[in-house]
Amino acid sequence: MPEFSKVGQKLTTRSGILQLMDDLGRALAGEGDMLMLGGGNPAAVPEVQHFWRERMRDLLSHGHAFDRMLAHYDPPQGNPRFVHAVAKLMREKFGWPITERHVGVTNGTQSTFFFLFAALAGTRADGTRKKILLPLSPEYIGYASQGLEEDIFVSCRPRITWPGGEGERVFKYAIDFAAVESRLREGNIAAMAVSRPANPSGNMITDEELRHLEQLAEKYGVYLIVDCAYGLPFPGIVYGNAQLLWSPHTIHTFSLSKLGLPGVRTGIVVAPPEIIEAVEAMVAIIGLANGNVGQELALPLMASGEILDLGPKYLRPFYEERSNAAQAAIREYFDPASVNWAMHASEGAFFLWLWLRGLKISTAELYLRLKERKVLIVPGEYFFFGLDEPWEHEHQCLRMNFAQPPEVVREGIRRMAEGVKEASR
Repeated sequence: MPEFSKVGQKLTTRSGILQLMDDLGRALAGEGDMLMLGGGNPAAVPEVQHFWRERMRDLLSHGHAFDRMLAHYDPPQGNPRFVHAVAKLMREKFGWPITERHVGVTNGTQSTFFFLFAALAGTRADGTRKKILLPLSPEYIGYASQGLEEDIFVSCRPRITWPGGEGERVFKYAIDFAAVESRLREGNIAAMAVSRPANPSGNMITDEELRHLEQLAEKYGVYLIVDCAYGLPFPGIVYGNAQLLWSPHTIHTFSLSKLGLPGVRTGIVVAPPEIIEAVEAMVAIIGLANGNVGQELALPLMASGEILDLGPKYLRPFYEERSNAAQAAIREYFDPASVNWAMHASEGAFFLWLWLRGLKISTAELYLRLKERKVLIVPGEYFFFGLDEPWEHEHQCLRMNFAQPPEVVREGIRRMAEGVKEASR
């Protein structure tokens, strides 16, 4: 084995996100006839697929636009027309006081977070060391191995509530603001980061919680990073009422992936100009420029505002229906007499988060057993990084994706219930 640098060793470890994406790729390639309830691949929504095919035909029929898409580098900030369209959309539709200098493009939000965490967290020139605070654990598996230094995350346990009473078997995470502010008072936090809706739990932090985080960011002079990969304003896979909020300390990240374009790898950052300048510089160093295809495909929709319609018209009803069907299958197949189970309220994205309090093994071990049953899920342990102390809860949770065809999800849940029942004896 080669002897890598410390950074090389960090980036080449068998991380959770590597295992997740490797399993996802193999399952989608048809290896082993696996029932894919893991991963974050969006569903093939027929109306949206048709829409993007028509858009590609438009580009092909206009040779100049198609040639430009394939044959030219855009500036590291992004296609100027696309950047202008994003800024204009946020000003006119949401009243955000921003210009083009507040907007940047990356090769997907995974790249965005690598840039942000590398720039903000770690050792500063004066020798001080800053960290990223996750106000609500569990949080996205893809953050865990980010950054260029070890141990850059601090996480806070949530409060667990039961909106309809514990007998309904539906719980919800809420931010423990006393714990969050206690961490901020320590003075070593560069930014807070939260996914909305949350990956893995489908939790949608409330408008009130988001405003409170914005107030804390201003009070303590830190950035608030809001990951909107599944949320507002696009793709809009949010099942309740929520608002898109802006503040001078907030960095918003958006993606085209869950609009049916995961393969084009297009991320969007709306942030203070100094952050955009930093991201732009890192794009140039690491990749010269960003991919053009996603920006060119989405440009007319962004310019017209039509991009805001895809979620409410097609995506939200599609995923909400599948969420309801998956929840019904869980209630049908999971026997409460043998498995003390609960699921997080499904408020957005396309995951269900199960809490298996009667489990006799960790969900990491359960993952391996279910894999033998040809079912892929994601074990909960990967999502609880940054906590000061071990928490039994992290070994009792798992994430499942309900974006696959209903018959696949239903059969996967049936097999999962059998495996969980066996592991709970």
